[in-house]
Amino acid sequence: MVIGPDTVREMRAEEQAEVDALLRAAFPTGDEADLVMKLRSDGVMWVEFVSHWQEKIGAYVAISRMTAPAGWGCVAPVAVRPEWQDGALAPMPALTGQYRLGSRLMAWLPELVRVKASPKWADKDFPSTLVVVGKPSFYVRAGFSQARAAALISEYPLEYTLIARPGDDVPTDRLIYPAAFPGL
Repeated sequence: MVIGPDTVREMRAEEQAEVDALLRAAFPTGDEADLVMKLRSDGVMWVEFVSHWQEKIGAYVAISRMTAPAGWGCVAPVAVRPEWQDGALAPMPALTGQYRLGSRLMAWLPELVRVKASPKWADKDFPSTLVVVGKPSFYVRAGFSQARAAALISEYPLEYTLIARPGDDVPTDRLIYPAAFPGL
């Protein structure tokens, strides 16, 4: 059983340098950190979330505005501190148990999409649908659906494309990612 504090929140402007360092440490190149800077400078960054652990940012996720469909968000990049990647658990000295930062952060995102569908959150500025390209086994556990993304049209392979949104429809939209994404 995964337990731990609910530490997910929006990133603060003064945390940009720490997020940049996390992205550069979490990935073999600086491409993801450069992508985040480009998304910010292009004005298409929707929201950035962080999860703190032991007085430092332990996990990060960016959600940028898709060029199309309107109102959809792209989840990328997702980063966890290197020492807590690949299923490694962050120790919880105050509690008896462990806490998976990346899994907790990702499972929280589909819940935000579902909550937005409720009347009390309808006026919040958050995407109606989240799109992610990545390892299906990880993102399915977090609440994303590969089957519901199967009819989308994308520049990226559909076998690695998943969505989270209210309902059970299978959209047929063409995905157009922000220009900052590589290879497009």
